[in-house]
Amino acid sequence: MVSARAAERVVALGPHLAELACAAGGCEQLVGVIAYSDFPERVRRLPVVGDAAQVNLEALLALRPSLVLAWDGGTSPTTIDRLRGLGLRVEPLRIEKLGEVADALQRVGAWLGTGAVADAVAADYRRRLATLAARHAQARPLKVFYQIETAPAYTVNGDSPISQAIALCGGRNVFAGLPTLAAPVSDEAVLLAQPDVVVHSEHDREAMRAYWSRFPTAPPMAKGRIYGIDADLLARAGPRLIDGAELLCATLDLARR
Repeated sequence: MVSARAAERVVALGPHLAELACAAGGCEQLVGVIAYSDFPERVRRLPVVGDAAQVNLEALLALRPSLVLAWDGGTSPTTIDRLRGLGLRVEPLRIEKLGEVADALQRVGAWLGTGAVADAVAADYRRRLATLAARHAQARPLKVFYQIETAPAYTVNGDSPISQAIALCGGRNVFAGLPTLAAPVSDEAVLLAQPDVVVHSEHDREAMRAYWSRFPTAPPMAKGRIYGIDADLLARAGPRLIDGAELLCATLDLARR
């Protein structure tokens, strides 16, 4: 039951924000999303009001939202100001750490009037996170290269939730010290870092095989420690991060064996 003060018509300006709203129990209240919002299945059928770079204000206003969930760090501050100037309620959400997903779930649940559902989901998320941390506290360290693309190769630094998941699983991001959240890295830098394990999106399997075939003596290639996983689970700062973390931990456990 939606409370009288709950937001009954919600637009989510980020794929992960749509996921948060649904996980918090408010999927039926979502009336609009942006491009690439594809989980859960229901959000694929919702009107699209733009993308991360630009929002179609006319399309958004036509949906008569009582709440707009903005991506703090992704949605343009100019867009947020314009929406507020039009009298809309805009709530920005920033998630920079694995544990902040649970906090965000509870905040969204409070805004949507689905607090009981959101609290339960958040508690389960925290439990699973704690379980992974305890299970891998003494795991043998592995040097991990999280590879995005091949021409050139990209990766993430230590501020990324992906890097935090690597650390949670007992790994060490070999490019944690990069100055920006995501950046290209040269082949020379990759080989010099001497990763034990390479993790990449399963959709890039053929490109990764071609990339690493050029370096047959590099440890990941020589030892068969190049793994593809569902990158959406780790790339989006939403409730499926814990699924991605569990998958990543299982992958690093496989490498250790």
